[in-house]
Amino acid sequence: MKDFRSAARTVALALVGVLTSVPSALPAPVAPAAVEIAPHRAIYKMSLASARSSSTVSDVRGQMMFEWADACDGWTIEQRFQLRFLYTEGDQVDMTTNYATWEAKDGQSYRFNVRKLVNGEVDEELRGTAESREGRPGIARYLKPEAQEIELPGGTMFPTMHTIQLLRHARAGDKVFATTVFDGSDTDGATEINTVLGLRKELANDSRFDAKLFHGATWPVRMAFFPLTSEEAAPEYEMSLSLLENGVAQSMLIDYGDFTVTAVLEKLESMPKPRC
Repeated sequence: MKDFRSAARTVALALVGVLTSVPSALPAPVAPAAVEIAPHRAIYKMSLASARSSSTVSDVRGQMMFEWADACDGWTIEQRFQLRFLYTEGDQVDMTTNYATWEAKDGQSYRFNVRKLVNGEVDEELRGTAESREGRPGIARYLKPEAQEIELPGGTMFPTMHTIQLLRHARAGDKVFATTVFDGSDTDGATEINTVLGLRKELANDSRFDAKLFHGATWPVRMAFFPLTSEEAAPEYEMSLSLLENGVAQSMLIDYGDFTVTAVLEKLESMPKPRC
């Protein structure tokens, strides 16, 4: 059941812009640039894009809601998605995931709460906190599924800070960016992500979406994900992402090797700004 289990981690990481290579490394200095994340709620349609003849997956369908909000002292992310996997032997698996996090705006503190259901029954629950420490190892403390602590490599980022750093590198014209990211979507700890940044493009107008959110520059991003607990030379999965300069993800293509899943933006709206 690797296919649907890894999908939960994939989506959680992808929509907050994770990337690149060199574990334990701090991001290289880049030219100062103002990155303004746009609080927003987005709905994505998910479906099977392609499958090799050797794939056991015959179809994937579903929908995902992604909400990124400003909480004054931090950023909150809420993600809910439902996926149905159909297999060539006739089996069907329905997966529902609820993912909620809070991250301090200085990128040093993080809280996460994840609940996964398979065919209507609770499959896994994760809850905990994490701290990132510049120049020395950080720590993740799990309360669920059981109490445990995991050391995080020095320089590990949480999702929002990683997105901000990514956009700064993209604006500076960098082609690669390297770091490790922890999101709390499983108990494996941080993930090493190798990323290549494409050329800046101006986003074409689309009357379906609010022009205040859907505008400006966008970058094509290609990522490869390597769990630090794995010794495999090949990535666990890869992903292509179209990322707007305000943090909105226009689309994704998730590559599991023998099949790919696409996520296409269907609805986009602004989240209200808090009175801090």
